[in-house]
Amino acid sequence: MDDVLVLGGGPAALCIASELKQRGVAVSGIAADPIDDPWPNTYGIWAKELEQLDLANLLEHRWSDTISFFGSGGSAQEDQPIPHQLDYGLFNRSALQRYWLKRCGEMTWHVDRAHQIDVGQDDTKVTCASGQSHVARLVIDASGHRSTHLQRPNHGPVAGQAAYGVVARFNRPPIASGQFVLMDFRSDHLTAEQRREPPTFLYAMDLGQDLFFVEETSLALAPPVAQEVLQQRLQQRLTHRGVAITAVEHEEHCLFPMNLPLPDLQQPVLAFGGAASMVHPASGYMVGALLRRGPGLAEAIASALAVEPRLGSAALAREGWRTLWSPELVWRHRLFQFGLNRLMGFNQALLRRFFSSFFSLSQQDWSGFLTNTLPLPRLMALMLRLFLVSPWDVRRGLVCGAPKSQAPVPWPSNGTTSPGSPV
Repeated sequence: MDDVLVLGGGPAALCIASELKQRGVAVSGIAADPIDDPWPNTYGIWAKELEQLDLANLLEHRWSDTISFFGSGGSAQEDQPIPHQLDYGLFNRSALQRYWLKRCGEMTWHVDRAHQIDVGQDDTKVTCASGQSHVARLVIDASGHRSTHLQRPNHGPVAGQAAYGVVARFNRPPIASGQFVLMDFRSDHLTAEQRREPPTFLYAMDLGQDLFFVEETSLALAPPVAQEVLQQRLQQRLTHRGVAITAVEHEEHCLFPMNLPLPDLQQPVLAFGGAASMVHPASGYMVGALLRRGPGLAEAIASALAVEPRLGSAALAREGWRTLWSPELVWRHRLFQFGLNRLMGFNQALLRRFFSSFFSLSQQDWSGFLTNTLPLPRLMALMLRLFLVSPWDVRRGLVCGAPKSQAPVPWPSNGTTSPGSPV
């Protein structure tokens, strides 16, 4: 019997499995597909997050010319970019996957799907779709936010961030050479009616050798913006600037929850990654959090097993939940969700003014906010400072919420999702 059984085969599963193996924990996994199958989605990260972990070699692309557009685009003045002056990177997905698999060593991965989980006094039994069963002291569900094996409170509709993008070649560059565009909120390509609809922005990067990734993205909304709408808006945006796609090499569809409630932190099945609501509610980032928080969680589990090798599932899970979601992290999560709920009702003009104010803060503050690395007191001070420097209509929206005509409508809880984030 293994100490830990990990469910899932994506970044979260490989991360926590590798950290446990590095600490001598007996661990195996259950993944729906072969564990070395390529991952379909792109994963971006601020380069300094990897530099602090000495993992910058995992980047396939890196940009120093990082910008955003928060004007409407209707004039030369509103076409001016905001420079971020902070390097951004795109993971080499194969290198990241190999990095974790190498750290997993000769670990056993069963290609199957967990069908039922039965928690006993000392251990937990997982029965798979194939009929095979596996037993471990602790089960960690890292299979994503759609897992049916975890309990979490119902706080109402869950909002999703949607995106449609392509890696393609164009008749002319869609963005400047060597550039990364975090957010392009210019809306001069939209009709008057479209400008009254939920806002979207462009996320784009120069991949070199005349190849670019361009993606139309919506902030969290319930229900999420349809893929067809995002595809149409991307085409409109490109056409308005005289840009045409000549060859598509990859098409990407993304949809993931941004305000998923935290799981029940008393349950005897532990979670990690999207299943543990580790997606940043305000930015959609998660891979950096996996790399930072995985070692601490694995250390807590390994230490508990070293002290009491026969510790039961419930006790081990309690140790894990206590480490993964400390009181400070819970409060930070709540603050991010509060801010997200306010922004979901903002129209395009309000969002542009909000982000202009946000990126006028110090780089250390706004980047710490986006990566969830600010201590709670500093996060609270930053949010107060942001409120004070924002225009009066943005402040009113942050306090009172958006007018009812702009408020989001519920997103059905059974909406289709995609296991990845472009950011």
